[in-house]
Amino acid sequence: MISPGSRYVALGSSFAAGPGIAPVLDKAAGRSGRNYPHLVAERLGLDLVDVTYSGATTAHLLTDRQDDAAPQIDAVGPDTALVTVTAGGNDLEYIGAFIRGSLMNTLAKPATILGRRVANRIRARVSYLRDDSAYDAAAGQLAELVREIRDRAPSARVLLVDYLAVVGPATRPRLDVPLNEEQLPSIALMADRLAAAFATAAEKSGAELVAVSGLSKQHAVGSAEPWTTGFTLRPPALGGFVPYHPTEAGMTAVADHVVRQLER
Repeated sequence: MISPGSRYVALGSSFAAGPGIAPVLDKAAGRSGRNYPHLVAERLGLDLVDVTYSGATTAHLLTDRQDDAAPQIDAVGPDTALVTVTAGGNDLEYIGAFIRGSLMNTLAKPATILGRRVANRIRARVSYLRDDSAYDAAAGQLAELVREIRDRAPSARVLLVDYLAVVGPATRPRLDVPLNEEQLPSIALMADRLAAAFATAAEKSGAELVAVSGLSKQHAVGSAEPWTTGFTLRPPALGGFVPYHPTEAGMTAVADHVVRQLER
């Protein structure tokens, strides 16, 4: 168990930052004060340094600046007792492909030339990602990140927290999401392979894995109690939400699982 008052550094992309969830602490980063790092810190009385940033790739966590933000790893120091990591989806264009396909299908009937192009682009992207090298690279980057964290904070517990499920058994093509019966399974495959990359990274690096991907499939889009949003053209400023991202309920569920892991 992490002692109250310990330094906790949260690294990651939008599935950790919580864009669209009030209150917004950093508009550029899409960082919410009710994301799972803040909820975990609140429950355990930890000193949180949250550098999660929407759109981040693993390179932004390790080596690259993002806008005006330094590489996220720079927040980790010798006194860090806990680090959580949720990243890798942007390396694979996982949610980006889902949003782009949904947008184009919404704006064009599937029977049109444009609609066929949408289907072809999604198939092409997923076909490319069937190549193990893309997932191996993401897993390798996550494992490298864990090694770098341990170099900077040898005593820290490092948790790889993977992505909440967006697609699950209850998700219906055309009804719950604007993808057809051929496109939706392709997105589900990307999600499953991303989860496998997290598991591989945890095994290679010795980090602890919090596999919320599998635990949340019964709470995907289309379920009775979804932990992720569906699709909309309306932005949050006009009463909408960020498509295919965690809700506050989803962030609460992730925090629950992280706290349980830490209590072991």
